[in-house]
Amino acid sequence: MTLPVAVDAMGGDRAPGEIVAGARAAAELGIDVVLVGPPEQLEDTGDLEIIPASEVISMDEDVGQAVRRKKDSSLMRAAEAVRDGKALAMVSAGNTGAAMGSALLRMGRLKGVIRPAIATPIPNLVSHPTVLLDAGANAECTAAMLVQFAQMGSAYSSARYGTTEPTVALLSIGEESSKGSPLVKETHEALKTTTGFRFTGNVEGRDLLHGVADVVVTDGFTGNVTLKTLEGSLRFFMDALIGVIGADDETKKAGDVLLPHLAPLAETFDPEGVGGAMLLGVDGVCVISHGSSSARAIVSAVRVAHDLATGGLVDRLAQVVRPT
Repeated sequence: MTLPVAVDAMGGDRAPGEIVAGARAAAELGIDVVLVGPPEQLEDTGDLEIIPASEVISMDEDVGQAVRRKKDSSLMRAAEAVRDGKALAMVSAGNTGAAMGSALLRMGRLKGVIRPAIATPIPNLVSHPTVLLDAGANAECTAAMLVQFAQMGSAYSSARYGTTEPTVALLSIGEESSKGSPLVKETHEALKTTTGFRFTGNVEGRDLLHGVADVVVTDGFTGNVTLKTLEGSLRFFMDALIGVIGADDETKKAGDVLLPHLAPLAETFDPEGVGGAMLLGVDGVCVISHGSSSARAIVSAVRVAHDLATGGLVDRLAQVVRPT
């Protein structure tokens, strides 16, 4: 019997209702799921098993204190289920820092990994999504950490998208190797001599949506700002487009013609279908979904978590990371 994916039922802005609904929908697709949370607060769970947890880590809590003080939180119990071999993977749409802290404390770090990183798929119109990391786990990084991010991101891209020779680029303020901060310049030189992937040089923020590389690495501060900027820009563009289409009778007629063609494009860039971000570097599969995740987003996250766990992602990561 296949182990289930542990879903933090209390994580996210729309918990527990949308999370439970998503978990049930994933189970209907044939993926074994176990919910983690206070049983008395989870309504309409159907036949899903529940791992009891009496505490919840909210989105605005201090991460360091919360993960140590709330040992019976839904996040900690989900991570324990993976550690103890009771679940294949964990999924949460809750506090990102707390999800990372819980996974680190309970699952532990893979041997040789300096710091885990959050890998986020960035959709494009060229090929499969580009993996951006770190997307927020480590505000300050060293060149050695960024090299490991490249190694782990390449393994993740291969496992999830089937890339056979992943290309890796370094996010900077110019394509020239002479541009960028001291960290970027040092990392650029280190990546040129690292094996296991093909380093293609520096890329700029404007290149991310064009599929310029399978993996783009940066520090967590820059990565998170970049990710949020992309999300906001895409949302602005879609809102502006909808506003124009509904402005008058003429634009509405044009919209009737265009919308069938725009819908697949909107689907491509919809974060609900991406499946969430992956925490790379811990000894287990941990998928962190968007804080406003709907049931549909949870289904995507559960599917990704199941596929990566059964596909041996953690073993791949352990093989590619070079201790420093």
